Amino acid sequence: MRTLLIYIIGITVLLAGCSRSGGSVPEPAPAVYYWRTSLTLDDTERAFLRDNHIGKVYLRLFDVVVRDGKPVPQATLTLEDTLPDTLTTIPVVFITPDVLQADTAGLAERLVARVIKMARVMRLPAASELQLDCDWTPATRDVYFALLTDVRTRLQAEGWRLSTTIRLHQLAQPAPPIDYGVLMVYNTGDFRQRTARNPIFSRADIEPFLPKLKDYPLPLCAAYPNFRWQRLFSGDTFKGLLYSENLRDSTVYEALVPDSLYRVVQGRTLHGALQGGYDIHLSPGDEVVVSRPAEAEVVGLARAMEKARPGLHEQAVVYHLDSTSIQNLSSQYYESLYRIR
Repeated sequence: MRTLLIYIIGITVLLAGCSRSGGSVPEPAPAVYYWRTSLTLDDTERAFLRDNHIGKVYLRLFDVVVRDGKPVPQATLTLEDTLPDTLTTIPVVFITPDVLQADTAGLAERLVARVIKMARVMRLPAASELQLDCDWTPATRDVYFALLTDVRTRLQAEGWRLSTTIRLHQLAQPAPPIDYGVLMVYNTGDFRQRTARNPIFSRADIEPFLPKLKDYPLPLCAAYPNFRWQRLFSGDTFKGLLYSENLRDSTVYEALVPDSLYRVVQGRTLHGALQGGYDIHLSPGDEVVVSRPAEAEVVGLARAMEKARPGLHEQAVVYHLDSTSIQNLSSQYYESLYRIR
């Protein structure tokens, strides 16, 4: 009888620690992504960390791209500043989709070794987890899952966990072999299509995925946007995403709809103005469409997602820690997202 009682208690504790939808994210805390190639924090960014009681920073260390047919690192983070010691740092590596069609032999070993070395050299606070970010598809799933399995085994030998980003369309696929996922609730539309719904965040684009959310078998948390896009078009032809262009410069732009739509009135070449640091030529008549998330729509959808999957917002994440992006939206927006549960 005593053995049976211990067994029953053990099962009860196990069930209490794991929800039907896959359990909880380890050590949940208000979190934010940092997605620039140089780590430097200004007063606005430090105030954001303090005022929102941020406990975790998902810090992009480098990308993996294909060069000469082989996966190689690119756009490695440099340190010009430090993160507060009170934060937990989660290194993130972005893997471009074409890497999964290249020769990935030995990639897991090289990737893990590089991340562990960077975390130690950079003295990243409390780093004990790696996150991989990759937009895998059913066609590349087997290669990616094999990579994840190899990476996770090597991380476990170091006492580290493995997480990944989960895109909405991936909720319909088998779950990857990881410890937990961060669901990306943004970039829901095609930014190249001028007539499409808001490509950063549209509830109409997200709601069809909610039925898949309840029983997804991995622990999940959710990430939401605070950034805006300046989309440059010639007619309906997409030319590129501008990077923090001053659209109030009346010598170059005419405001057709303030804060939403601008027309180029003076042609010129912008050096490094495209996202990624590329040049772009502005021609008279080109138009810039400004897209940003609608605060009420995001918060309302977040509440609906929490109802569909209770516990999803034990940890909420904002993308991303950047003073310009932070000021796009109100302080109430962040307070609401971090207090959904």
